[in-house]
Amino acid sequence: MEPTAQLYYATAAFIATHFISSTPLRAALVRGLGERAYLGAYTLLAFATLGWMIWAYAKAPPELIFPGVRWLPLCVMPLAFVLVACGFSRNPTLVGADRLLKSAEPARGILRVTRHPVMWGFMLWSLSHILARGERMSAIFFGGFLALAALGTLLMDQRKARTLGEDWKRFAAATSWLPFGAIAQGRNRFDAREIGWRNPALGLAAFAAFLWAHPLLFGVRPY
Repeated sequence: MEPTAQLYYATAAFIATHFISSTPLRAALVRGLGERAYLGAYTLLAFATLGWMIWAYAKAPPELIFPGVRWLPLCVMPLAFVLVACGFSRNPTLVGADRLLKSAEPARGILRVTRHPVMWGFMLWSLSHILARGERMSAIFFGGFLALAALGTLLMDQRKARTLGEDWKRFAAATSWLPFGAIAQGRNRFDAREIGWRNPALGLAAFAAFLWAHPLLFGVRPY
């Protein structure tokens, strides 16, 4: 099978693997295997499909489908890194952080902007690279991550609305999926002081490090 076809299959498998946790199949697998064995198998499968994706992407021939905007990631990626860095601070949408929903004001800091800052960071990363490369293989590879992050947030919202009841309803009423949506609708406000400087600075430092290491890691100069 030629690499481009393998990239299609690998990307589909990678996405499907990550959506298992949002289907009734997860409960059946946990009952049959046990929680620990399920998590181990799930992790191995996720890394295996990711490795398959990376191999196929590296082997697939370049096929230009539109002129790439090479400078776009340089403008977008600092924001993506800041969103990810800020999104790991007191975020009730993260795994095991549901207890934070019971706070008097659970939507603070970057969560006032969007309740999914980490996933928006990944969406900006993938979309900017699709537009920068302009190649079929990049559209497949990065498009897989874009679809996973976008659909994953929607499925997460649905699952948490079913399982967390009033705590999630209160949090969702004060936040939005779309950045600045709740602020524009008057359901929240922007407060730069809550975000602070430490996490944005860490995000920008990580961006600078990746910018320097990009040619070493991926063989492509981003500028």
